[in-house]
Amino acid sequence: MFREMRRNKQQITEAECIQVLTDEKRGVLSVIGEDGYPYGMPMNFWFDPEDGHIYFHGAKAGHKIDAIRANNKVCFTVFEKEGYQDEGDWPWNVKSVVIFGTIHEVTDPEKAWRVTECLGHKYTTEEDYVERTLQKHMPNVLNLELIPDHMTGKLVNES
Repeated sequence: MFREMRRNKQQITEAECIQVLTDEKRGVLSVIGEDGYPYGMPMNFWFDPEDGHIYFHGAKAGHKIDAIRANNKVCFTVFEKEGYQDEGDWPWNVKSVVIFGTIHEVTDPEKAWRVTECLGHKYTTEEDYVERTLQKHMPNVLNLELIPDHMTGKLVNES
């Protein structure tokens, strides 16, 4: 069902993919939007190492939510913020991860609280700020859970 990577010599391991998902803070979530047009948006996310799922938070209404409710198949792309350069060489090298899967709303309130809390801790170490924000904004937050069906990663070399 999913294609083999064409340039498979650049493929990275699953462990390296998980490291990118753990370390990086933003990616692009792509959905099938209105009239079949793709719609991609930058998203903050949290990768849960326990279940291997990816979680997002956002508003309860809008283009993204309408698209997901119409078709829950998505693609999520993450790449390293900082690549590296081989000594004496000009091209940058960067790891990227592409995930295909299905996404749905998190409806269990306890799970939604946990996900939002973990997202908060990924972006700040200020415990009080996370707790205040959860107390204030949680009623207006919608969490999404991406369940991967297929994941690949590769080392992109710009040369």
